[in-house]
Amino acid sequence: MLEEQVQSALNNVRPSLQADGGDVELVSVADDGTVSVKLTGACGGCPMAQMTLKMGIENYLKKEVPQVTTVVGV
Repeated sequence: MLEEQVQSALNNVRPSLQADGGDVELVSVADDGTVSVKLTGACGGCPMAQMTLKMGIENYLKKEVPQVTTVVGV
């Protein structure tokens, strides 16, 4: 259920990333609320990728899915 909520929230973020030539893939959701994602396309090699991950994706996921504790890139 948690994984479905996270995937749904990521689907809301995805158009913004795709507009810049990138995307995000859900890798896993751990029991402790750690979400692992992979930034792909232009986002994969972007120097701002870590900021996008933490300030954008992580903040949004925490707001939409309160069980999320952190988001890490793999």
